[in-house]
Amino acid sequence: MGKGKKFLGKRRKGSFKAVNKNKNKKKNKEHEVVNKKAIFNRYKDKQKVEEEFAKKKQMEARFKQQQTTYSESESEEEDVYGQLISCFNGKKKSTIESEDEASSSEESNNGKLNDKVIDDKNKQSDNSDYGSDNESISDGDSSENNEMVVEEVEMENELETSDDPFIKHIQYDLDDGMLVSLSNNPVNEKQITKSWPVLGNLSISIPQPVETLKKQKPKFSILEEKTFAPIATVPHIPNNVDFKQMYIKSQIHGNIVSANKKNLIKRDLELNNVFTPLQKELFSVMNNYQDLYYPERSFTNADEIRFTYCLHVVNHMLKTRTKILHHNAKLSKKSEVTDDFRDQGLVRPKVLIIAPFKSSAYKIVNTIIDILVPKEAGQVVNKNRFEEDFTGGEIIMPSKNPKPEDYELLFSGNSDDTFRLGITVTKKTLKLYTDFYSSDILIASPLGLRMIVGAEGEEDRDYDFLASIEILVMDQADVFLMQNWDHLLHVLDHLHLQPRKTHDTDFSRVRLWAVNGWSKYYRQNLIFSSVSLPEIKSVVNKKCQNYAGKVLVVNPPEVGSIQQVLVQVPQLFHRFNAASPLASVDSRFEYFVKEILPKQRDTLMSHTLIYVPSYFDFVRIRNYFKKEDIGFVQICEYSKDGKIARARDMFFHTEAHFLLYSERIHFFRRLRIKGIRHIIFYQPPTYPHFYSEMCNLMQESNQNKYGGSDCNMTVTVLYCKYDLPRAASILGTRRIAKMAASDKSVHMYVTGD
Repeated sequence: MGKGKKFLGKRRKGSFKAVNKNKNKKKNKEHEVVNKKAIFNRYKDKQKVEEEFAKKKQMEARFKQQQTTYSESESEEEDVYGQLISCFNGKKKSTIESEDEASSSEESNNGKLNDKVIDDKNKQSDNSDYGSDNESISDGDSSENNEMVVEEVEMENELETSDDPFIKHIQYDLDDGMLVSLSNNPVNEKQITKSWPVLGNLSISIPQPVETLKKQKPKFSILEEKTFAPIATVPHIPNNVDFKQMYIKSQIHGNIVSANKKNLIKRDLELNNVFTPLQKELFSVMNNYQDLYYPERSFTNADEIRFTYCLHVVNHMLKTRTKILHHNAKLSKKSEVTDDFRDQGLVRPKVLIIAPFKSSAYKIVNTIIDILVPKEAGQVVNKNRFEEDFTGGEIIMPSKNPKPEDYELLFSGNSDDTFRLGITVTKKTLKLYTDFYSSDILIASPLGLRMIVGAEGEEDRDYDFLASIEILVMDQADVFLMQNWDHLLHVLDHLHLQPRKTHDTDFSRVRLWAVNGWSKYYRQNLIFSSVSLPEIKSVVNKKCQNYAGKVLVVNPPEVGSIQQVLVQVPQLFHRFNAASPLASVDSRFEYFVKEILPKQRDTLMSHTLIYVPSYFDFVRIRNYFKKEDIGFVQICEYSKDGKIARARDMFFHTEAHFLLYSERIHFFRRLRIKGIRHIIFYQPPTYPHFYSEMCNLMQESNQNKYGGSDCNMTVTVLYCKYDLPRAASILGTRRIAKMAASDKSVHMYVTGD
């Protein structure tokens, strides 16, 4: 009995020792975790963290060598380190579980972490931004394995709390106050004006959340606190072009300068400059993920603009791809998909670039190739097919009577306006002609998209591929107005609609804001035009709802196109009143019929050309002339060559009093109409240089000697307050301001020698 009692006493004593060892181990583990956190808070740099933590581990290893090792058989211990990480960095169970596995035993720790090392090395070869500076990790070294855990935590922090504008813009959901503000009409916005050296005057609008709802937000505990999308900031111009500070993917760092110089071969770009001053300012706005409306595109800066938005698009797609691949690698070892891995949209296409002609698309694709796979270092799939489809078909320019320079530049390549192209981006491969639902970038014309989207009631129509567009680029938006503006509006109305099919979407990876139908608030819109037009401004205000706000370039024209009018002829500007833009259509027609037309019907006012920008107005005037039996001929974009030749001949030889001339035919053909003595601009032209072109056709060399005298020549322009932007492009801001403030409705200007 004594021996038995002694034996029991020894067991009790040993169990107490085991309990004390467990307690000591818990304290040591807590101390180790606190040390990790303290080091991580002191040094944000990964290398410093690794050095400091290695020193700590060496000191702790010496202390632990004096203790006996034993196997653990008790229940799972509390994970203090995991709780700390989840509290301060918002980590989910996935991080805690990996930490538990890493701390369970040294033997299993080595095996599992070595698998992680191999996986991360694979990710380094595929994702250049992740672990590019990591040192090689030797197998079986426990201190290196522990550094790997810290490295993984840092990688998570880089992905979720980085200052990268890409992460800031798309990573987080909108709070209730911002959603209510964006859904209001008008939106609660903060207006800011800036003046930049190249872009000039900027009008910046940044949506602000509704304060009442912001105060009523429910309070969460520390573990449940949710991060919402931040309020956008005003873009700024960096002092120096630093790719890392601009968060440009390292994969394309070496291609940017050479690709830019290739696109700017006509201009002198110094070797020490990466971007031109215009590109530097444009990219500052684009990289801030704010909408941009730039109405000063020209043939001299077109290459600069195209390269800038192509660089932004490629950078965006590479970041998207890197994030998805990184999550795929982590999910390969996990069975549960948490909200941390939501990184996709309802469908795959992320970028939509709308261009007017195949020649424009050809330049865009080649620019993307120069940035991503220069000299085809990678592989461009279907390149030969692309070259055949998007080249050729050039318009033969006449040598006897040359067209204006802007016409030759615009129609120098393939002017086909029916095309669509899907592009898939990988690390070293660019695939052309891919299916829309497996494409990353879509390049198409408004007509090409309209043919797929179709109209309501049609059976064979599809618009699901437009559900997850994150960047929309509209280059040469003014040309869309000359083609068919309704096609563009129809396509924009079908963006971000609920898909009718699933298209093999993994909904566990779809972002919550995409599931909730908020994608339109995350879409960045980049619109470039050569003229500032109310129609385009309306699209910016009504169709662009980016929660990051928008930046509009607003530089009033100081000198109008009237300065280029060479003939000495009186030019009368008639102002009529209109209650609204819609009412101006009828008001304009009534003013024309009652005030202008009766005077022009006199025989002394023969050889009158009526310039009509809108085709709907053209049809209305044509029907009125037929009804009133007024002698006229017509030329529009639908007229055949034979009828155009006959109309020009009759007008020149005074067989027709009036010539109805549409703006679209002038845009696409630039006809040199002869015999013009009087011009009536039913509305100010869309392009201001069209005004001077038409007026200069009244030169003596183009006149019929028997059709009138040089003293009997006039130019008449009809305008209302809604036409002031167009009129300002003709007269200049100062003149149009005086005319708008004047009580007189008719003003006359005389140009020429």
